[in-house]
Amino acid sequence: MRKLLFAGAGMAVLASAGCATTTPPAQESQNMASAPSASTPSTAPSGSTAPAAPSNPLLAKWAGPHGGLPPFAQVQVAQFKPALEAAMEENRREIAAIVDTAVPPTFENTIVALEAAGKTFSDVETLYGVWSSTMASPEVQALQREMAPKLAAFDDEIYQNAGLFKRIEAVYNSPDKAKLTPEQQRLTWLHYTRFARSGAKLDAAAKQKLAAINQRLASLYTSFSQNVLAEEEGYTVVLESEADLAGLPDSVRAGAAAAAESRGLKGKWVITNTRSSMEPFLTYSARRDLREKVWRNYVNRGDNGDARDNNAIIAEVLKLRAERAKLLGYATHAHWRLENTMAKTPERAMELMEAVWKPAVARVHEEVRDMQAVADKQGAKLKIEPWDYRYYAEKVRKAKYDLDQNEVKPYLQLEKLREGMFWVAGELFGFAFTQVDDVPVYHPDVRVWEVKDKASGRHVGLWYFDPYARPGKRSGAWMNAYRNQERFRGEVTTIVSNNSNFVKGAPGEAVLISWEDASTLFHEFGHALHGLSSNVTYPSLAGTSVARDYVEFPSQLLEHWLSTPEVLNTYALHYQTGKPIPKALVSRIEKAATFNQGFGTVEYLSSALIDMKLHLAGDKPIDPDAFERDTLTSLGMPREIVMRHRTPQFGHVFAGDGYSAGYYSYLWSDTLTADAFEAFTAGKGAYDRAVAERLRKNVFSVGNTLDPAEAYRGFRGRDAGIDALMRKRGFPVPGATAQAKDAK
Repeated sequence: MRKLLFAGAGMAVLASAGCATTTPPAQESQNMASAPSASTPSTAPSGSTAPAAPSNPLLAKWAGPHGGLPPFAQVQVAQFKPALEAAMEENRREIAAIVDTAVPPTFENTIVALEAAGKTFSDVETLYGVWSSTMASPEVQALQREMAPKLAAFDDEIYQNAGLFKRIEAVYNSPDKAKLTPEQQRLTWLHYTRFARSGAKLDAAAKQKLAAINQRLASLYTSFSQNVLAEEEGYTVVLESEADLAGLPDSVRAGAAAAAESRGLKGKWVITNTRSSMEPFLTYSARRDLREKVWRNYVNRGDNGDARDNNAIIAEVLKLRAERAKLLGYATHAHWRLENTMAKTPERAMELMEAVWKPAVARVHEEVRDMQAVADKQGAKLKIEPWDYRYYAEKVRKAKYDLDQNEVKPYLQLEKLREGMFWVAGELFGFAFTQVDDVPVYHPDVRVWEVKDKASGRHVGLWYFDPYARPGKRSGAWMNAYRNQERFRGEVTTIVSNNSNFVKGAPGEAVLISWEDASTLFHEFGHALHGLSSNVTYPSLAGTSVARDYVEFPSQLLEHWLSTPEVLNTYALHYQTGKPIPKALVSRIEKAATFNQGFGTVEYLSSALIDMKLHLAGDKPIDPDAFERDTLTSLGMPREIVMRHRTPQFGHVFAGDGYSAGYYSYLWSDTLTADAFEAFTAGKGAYDRAVAERLRKNVFSVGNTLDPAEAYRGFRGRDAGIDALMRKRGFPVPGATAQAKDAK
């Protein structure tokens, strides 16, 4: 059975704080053995011979090595619509078979049967999601606009099925539930609450109204994301001469040259309207006029007053979400979304954000003073503006820590860092990665590795890597689960992918990335390891299918291993000399670990606060631009910074429901992350095998088989507090500050 989808993407999609994403449906459905296949006519006479294999390859059971593979090489866009429609019909028959069962509801004939339903539909949606997110041609985008409301309607058709919910509710309320295993009880709870929260208890008129809202939202989400993609592809800055390249390191020049050549502008340089292109340009370009131009292109995506403007879409989305929340019995959309998270309530999430906001803003003011002093000393005669922040921050970094990111970047080769990630996975989780060439891919840039257990040689799963930007691919970085691990009908191994948007260099040239991009690379790999480590029975509970404010914990935790000496000394190799990064440079990196944390925290947290406050506003009519401006003013937002995701391009929140009223999740998860890593540093270090085993056993392998707070306590022995988070970011620790005052 599929989890409720809000964006029609059809895959588990998890991301770093810097990219748009959709809600992560658990790949929880598997075919019922007794259900007819998608190729079977519903009127087929009883006892007829088995039908031929479906003519549409998207409907066929995944075949080939490694437990079956997505048939990427066979996909044609024209096949998606008929495949989705046929798979929906099959799923309807599977659900009808559960509802029409004559015997009373039991865990096996209802909950397990639900787990088994919808496998074909899940597989087709996975393929559809890959094309929608990575190869969204005009043909695909037209199909998305057509299918989004239909897929939303199908979700509601299932989740509002009165007969199905009646059976689920009977199992949930049965005294026999106490006889089930803890995992089975958790699965029963999950299905019951998912249906109840999706409107299963509403009357017929309310269900019809809810379905109309969900279909309209699905269309709006599609329009929003397509508008942002068009803005990213439609706005570029062309650099015409050497004078335009002033200050840019060779790696940025090479990437800009490659981007220009791919657009038929050989001999020029192009800065694209994506984060991976924008950030290094703003960091190094000595041309303040061009920095401002690149910055304005980027921060105004979806906010240009034209056909791609997203403000009207946002206002309608907020209105419909508020209406839906009231219909479902919640005060606001935020209260609905947070009910089944670790935070539980918006108030608890706000409490954490407000505790961090003030010290972060105070740190920004310190950072700006340092930057202004540098600018004044150089005679720049300017006041620091948002397009200056990264540029002068680098100059302060150099002055304070003798650390220039241009010194570091030559050691950060994408392929070497990938090897470093594999090594870390081997040390912490016992995984071994071997590249394979017997697996079809959807684009030549994609490569695949088989993952095995080092000790036993057991096949664990597959890891797909799609690292480069291209037209039709949404920006940012994210993880997909193409297939979840399960074993309730035999061992089924997982298939996961990591996706990035690095600028592809010339053939044979090393792709050099920034320290921030390297951290993001490790972050997304953390999501992948979460999926690969899964060891559960039922796919709905597998891997990353956990609470939104918990799912970022494993991924953010893995970022810590990038800076370990074991990784840097072996895998941070100079792209020309092959020599490891000097120890003196590593030492300077460590000393600068909390540098610019004011900027990073405020940039992120302002987006999280706007997200939450928008959704706590209820049914109040909202002008998105005015709300953003007025709210930031009331928060005391430093004028030198803009939100990491301004509202008109906030894909996490408005390209689907996934992170709506939930962008705070990264901070909540980082509270766990900081505390968890201190378990390693308090022990034998980052590669302490005993701590790693506790982490694997209690966090990475258990999926959603138990409450996340209980899982964390199983690893750490207690709940996490805020102190470790504040230490990690270099902010004052509240308790320590109070103690220091008392001591005086």
